[in-house]
Amino acid sequence: MKKNQAKGAARFGKEGEKMITEGKMNSIIGQGCTVKGTIDVKDGTLRIDGEFEGTINCPGTLVVGKDGSVKADVAVTSAIIGGKVKGNIDAREKIELQAGSRLEGDIKTIRLVIDEGVFFEGSCKMSPDANVRRQPVAAQHEPQVQEEKSKEKKEHMNAWSR
Repeated sequence: MKKNQAKGAARFGKEGEKMITEGKMNSIIGQGCTVKGTIDVKDGTLRIDGEFEGTINCPGTLVVGKDGSVKADVAVTSAIIGGKVKGNIDAREKIELQAGSRLEGDIKTIRLVIDEGVFFEGSCKMSPDANVRRQPVAAQHEPQVQEEKSKEKKEHMNAWSR
């Protein structure tokens, strides 16, 4: 291995960078490439260094490179974000937001890693059991609020009809 490559490997010691050298990366959208639609990866990892817009389903890991830009709803096992993502991410195991990345959207995962210098705007739902979907507290009380409003409206209408 050359001296510069060794220095680069030390500097980019992140999981997504290691996968390229280990041969686990089997789907790549390269820099300068623009793709729109739905991506269904059957096995392995998807890396995006270009632009993608649509929907992503991947049973493995999604890696968005530093120059990558994604506008999509994403369902994966793990996500490593180094570039820009606008959309919701549902990761069964882990989401890693690397320094300099930008994420605008809601995320759902068991584990979350956020490096310093990340822009994240959205909500985060973390649960040790990814299959458990909880109803928001406001939604649980909504029928009762609707009943009370209906009663008030009827009382108000009865007062006017007298």
